[in-house]
Order: sequence, then structure tokens, then C-alpha cells
Amino acid sequence: MNIALIAHDSKKELLVQFCIAYCGILSRHNLSATGTTGKQVAQATGLTIQRYLSGAQGGGQQIGARISCNEIDLLLFFRDPLSAKPHEPNDMDLLRLCDVHNIPVATNIATAEALIHALERGDLDWREIVKSPV
Repeated sequence: MNIALIAHDSKKELLVQFCIAYCGILSRHNLSATGTTGKQVAQATGLTIQRYLSGAQGGGQQIGARISCNEIDLLLFFRDPLSAKPHEPNDMDLLRLCDVHNIPVATNIATAEALIHALERGDLDWREIVKSPV
């Protein structure tokens, strides 16, 4: 599966720790991420990650384009819901694209753990069999 990783600045360390904990599962999949997030996760885990621009420079839009082309199967987007972001409308567009294209998305660690365990069990393999014809 193609998994995209994004984290707001205040959630980057949490995503890094999540990726360390689930490195064995994540290593069996194709990973991509926005710039700084991808760099931090790769340095901490040794995982191979295709890096895009930083979120503020359009990395989220690059991942959004891949979602629109059915090239992303799962999005882990650790958001900070308590502080306003100048690019927050772009964040909402990204979440909307996931809804339109039936992409499972986790915006917090609880949902991310549920999805990663489902991924490990093979419960998300339906995306490989039936791609949404949207």
C-alpha cells in the first residue's frame, strides 16, 4: 500500500514515535511524506520515504494530487486541532479529497493505531482489489 505521512509541527514528534513503534509494519509499504515530517521520520526509523515539499510550500497539495490520482491508499495526518494554521483551508481540502476518493485517514494517534492494526491484519487490502472509479 501507498501510505502518506503528514504532521503539524506540534505533532511531528508524536508521528515519529508512532513510526518507530510500527516500523516493522510500515517498512512493508511505500511511504511518502511532506518534507520536514519525512526527514524526521526517516532519520529516526531508517525507513525509505519519498519526500515532497514542506507543508507550507505545497507538500500537502502534492500529496493531495496523488490522492486524486488514486496513488495513495492511506493517509496518516497528525493534526493540531488547537492552534490555527495559515494553511488550514488546504488541510480541509486534503481531508475532503480523502472522503471523495475513499481513502482511510487518521488525524490522531488513536485512529492511526486502529488503521495500522487493520493494515497488519489485511483488513485494508480491499483498496488493492477494488480501486474507486471516481
